[in-house]
Formats: sequence, C-alpha cells, structure tokens
Amino acid sequence: MLIVRPGKLSDLDQLERMARSKGPILHSLPPDRARLQELILRSIDSLQNEIDYPGEESYLFVLEENGVLYGSASIVALAGQHEPFYAFRNEVVVHASRELQVNHRIHALVMSHELTSCTRLTGFYIEPEKAAYADLLSRARLLFIAQHRQRFSKDIFSVLPGIADADGHSPFWESVGRKFTRRDFAEMEIESGGRSRGFIAEVMPVDPLYVPLLSEDAQRVMGEPHASARLPYQCHLDEGFEPDRFIDIFDAGPVLTATLDACYSLRHSALHRIAYESDIHGTASYLVCNTSSSEFRCIKTHLPKQLSHDMALPPALASALEVDLGSEVRCVKLNHSGAVL
Repeated sequence: MLIVRPGKLSDLDQLERMARSKGPILHSLPPDRARLQELILRSIDSLQNEIDYPGEESYLFVLEENGVLYGSASIVALAGQHEPFYAFRNEVVVHASRELQVNHRIHALVMSHELTSCTRLTGFYIEPEKAAYADLLSRARLLFIAQHRQRFSKDIFSVLPGIADADGHSPFWESVGRKFTRRDFAEMEIESGGRSRGFIAEVMPVDPLYVPLLSEDAQRVMGEPHASARLPYQCHLDEGFEPDRFIDIFDAGPVLTATLDACYSLRHSALHRIAYESDIHGTASYLVCNTSSSEFRCIKTHLPKQLSHDMALPPALASALEVDLGSEVRCVKLNHSGAVL
C-alpha cells in the first residue's frame, strides 16, 4: 500500500537517487547529499516542534510502498524568510496617444516579491510508474495543512518547472536571464536557493519587460509546465489554484496561487471517528490521513460515498495510518480527475 509520510534520515540514499534522476533540476530537491540531509533534519525538527504561527519551518514528505520511495513533496511554511521571494507578475501596460489615435494594451512582466511570506508547496517528484498516485502525493500536503492550520500562512503558492530540453536549455532563460547574468540556466537554478537570493534583485531587470520584445520561443513557453510537472499542475488546478498571475523568473514556469480557505481539500475535508474496524466495499475515492504531525500518514482508498461522523475503516488501512479505534482521521472525497466533489 502506498502511503505519504514525513521523510527520515534513513531515506537519504533513496532521496539522493530521485534527486539525481533525469529531469528538470529542482533546487528544492537538490542532487547534493549534504543539502538533502539538511532538508530532512529541518523537516524532522519542524514536525517535532510545537508551532503557534508559521516561521522558518519546512516539511518533507515521501511516497513509500514497502520501504521503497517513489516520490517526494515538500511545504515551506513561509517563503523568503530572510530575503524576498521573486517572481514575474503578469501586467498590462497601456500606451495611448490621442493625437496619433493609438491605444495599445501591452503584456509586460514586472519583478515582484508579493509572494514573500506566503506558504509554498515545492519539491514535487514522482516516479513515472506511480503517476496514478500523483494526487495522493501532491494533495496529502493540503490535508496536512488542513489539520495543522496554525503552522501556515493564509496564502499559498507553488512554482513548477517550466519548459526546458533534455540538456537544460530554457528558451525563456536564453531570451531574458542570460542577457543579464551571462550564466547557464542550470547553474542559476541551483544557486538561486528557492528564488530568494539577494543577487536576483541585483542582476535581474527592475523595469517592466515588454513581452512582444522577447523571442517567439520565450513567449511560447511562458506559463507552460514541463512535461514532468503536468501531473502536479493538474492537482493544483483541481485544488482551486490560479495559474495566471505570476510566472517563474528563470524558466517562465507556472506559478500557481490560492488562499487556503479556497483550497478544496481544506474546504471539503472533515474529521471522522473510527468507531469500528471492518472490511468495506466503497465506491468513492478518498484521501485519508491521521491527525499527527511528526507521524503523519496519508493514503488513497475507496470508501462509501457518504460518511457519517462515526465510520468504519478496514484494519489494513487503520494499520497503515497508525490509528486505533476511537482515533480521528481526516477524509476528503475525490472525483476521477482528482478534484473534490
């Protein structure tokens, strides 16, 4: 049975394997053993601490089956804690002249740090053979947030990898970033530290970038997710995230935003008490998690379409969630695309 749980130090080898897999570079899952170990330790520390309001915490989760890891996904409680978090905001600039009878609305990109201090979903990776469980891995984080709201901001966002080829060549970076830094995209992706490094503001353009002046290739990829990011992209849309306000400053990948109160898993999930254990034949897909922080567990399963407050749970599921009779679990019903009914 596939479960989502917090990462631990014994996962380090497998996390390093995933971080070095072929695909877009994830600065939030760096192919560096020391940094991966630091991410795990920070997550363990964050989960064990009593938190009344969000701060420097981060949380690393893994998708596991019988001791084998098939994916990872993380949450950063507040983005840009020490330096602003940067993204390009989509704007419209109007150029008008009554004398020339000209009135043009021009798409422009403006450097913004509005996402600083918002909660961030990050570090998503899943092995292709487990793609059917992308909604479990991605959205388990929202159930964790629903259960532990005090740990997170009221606003949330996610930056997904944009279009780049197998060699890491990004059309948007070549048209924009390289002009200002004369550095390779992959190099800057790692050095950026999550889009919150001071050098970004020092070297990237402050004035609006007029989109029509960019190359056609750069314009074509703006806001488009990398092939490996289409699954989490759909999961975010199903949760109610909006994809149109911002794009990534490096590869123009999608930056999706939402308020926590608008996220479907937070609006529609509910706590239920396990009144008895029984094998049941449900017809509706659910995500189900326990209420723990440090021992968080989340699974995807089938339950009856309607759940009462006191519910039955098969023994195997109770064991996977590490809960007993009388325990509470949080449940949210899914439809076939992953969205909440």
